[in-house]
Amino acid sequence: MPSFSGEPSFSGKQVFDVAIVGGGPAGLAAAMYLARFLRSVISLDAGHARAKLIPKSRNCPGFPDGISGEELLGRLRAQAQLYGASLVHGCVGHAEKREGFFVLTTTCGIVQARRVILATGIVDKAPPIERLEEAIATGIVRLCPVCDAYEARGSRIGVVGPEHLAVREALFLKGYGSQVALLANNQDDVSEAARGVDDLIPRRTGFDVVMAEGAPMRNIDVVYPSMGSDVRSELAVALGANCDAEGYVLVNRHLETSTPGLYAIGDVAEGLNQIAVAFGDAAKAGTHIHNDLRDCAEPATNFRRS
Repeated sequence: MPSFSGEPSFSGKQVFDVAIVGGGPAGLAAAMYLARFLRSVISLDAGHARAKLIPKSRNCPGFPDGISGEELLGRLRAQAQLYGASLVHGCVGHAEKREGFFVLTTTCGIVQARRVILATGIVDKAPPIERLEEAIATGIVRLCPVCDAYEARGSRIGVVGPEHLAVREALFLKGYGSQVALLANNQDDVSEAARGVDDLIPRRTGFDVVMAEGAPMRNIDVVYPSMGSDVRSELAVALGANCDAEGYVLVNRHLETSTPGLYAIGDVAEGLNQIAVAFGDAAKAGTHIHNDLRDCAEPATNFRRS
């Protein structure tokens, strides 16, 4: 559960300028921008930010010595709260749009807002590795080659996933690892010429690779899953926003969806899945929302019930 100091109370009759769903880098940066624009903003965080899994990011701009995901999120929360954003731990179970306002039914009450930003992210698919979160924390499983292939340079790297996904990632990693191998235990995932893998056994500094059909055991230092992801776009769909075939929310250059007033930023809108991109999305969406609210004539008054 995220740590919030002075967690606010609010009335279901209050109408916020903006409600943000998601407490990762994208959502928190958007909250900070909008608060500095003097907008009333509430951020709803279910506590499942993908960034929490980062043991240390060394490609986040401004942190040359690296920063853990937990520390980065803590700094972002403090910065958003400093300027007046309301940060609440809660899940959104239902969302609809009534008379030009968004109504979110959450575990901490009804939230009403003139605009909504979805920063709900994705969930990486991963192989059934024993003590997976511990393996991620120690760096023997890595989720993002764009983020940290530099730290894996010179390593023996295994890429796990169906061939059509894993080959592309393996080719990217080829320039970093001393050896790069595709690992699969499902024959449907690879061509007939490939040798399958029965098991990955985690060790302190890597994995023992148990080969299929009695082939000699191999050893690797790092595993990169390349199995795709589940996009948390359910709320976007509920609010009528268009998504692509993989579930990513489609947005325009301002990060607005096909549902007017609804925005999607960060990983839930297809991109590089990078913290720097999340910050850029937050700045663009936040600025557009501020200008749009300033130019429109909608009053920020109590919600009009039908």
